[in-house]
Amino acid sequence: MTLRHPAKRARENRAARFEKLAELASNFTSSAAFSVFCMALVAAFAAVHVLHLPIEWQHLVGDSMGAVSLLLLALLKNSERRAEHAIQRKLDAIAAALLEQQGRKGDAEEDLESAIRMEERY
Repeated sequence: MTLRHPAKRARENRAARFEKLAELASNFTSSAAFSVFCMALVAAFAAVHVLHLPIEWQHLVGDSMGAVSLLLLALLKNSERRAEHAIQRKLDAIAAALLEQQGRKGDAEEDLESAIRMEERY
């Protein structure tokens, strides 16, 4: 296991298997089919309690909801980190282009140059 940023672990121009899986999962969880699945899970949760089914059924439905919630949280965090990394790379490219265009003449250019890849230093 590594603690590096997921976007930095991927090879150049080629997403790793986990990133592909995360993208597929993200697409699935934003679909109507997944919304129907979640509504069915919530309906099952309500039905189990209203019908006073055995505690094992209540645990099964509750644990299923907890597992889906945890997986969605992990997926959300992964998507957030990938989007954050992509935005930062674009901002760095814009800053580098501005520096190239300006010819590095003053304090503003020095500040801009010091801001490039700032997130990697902290």
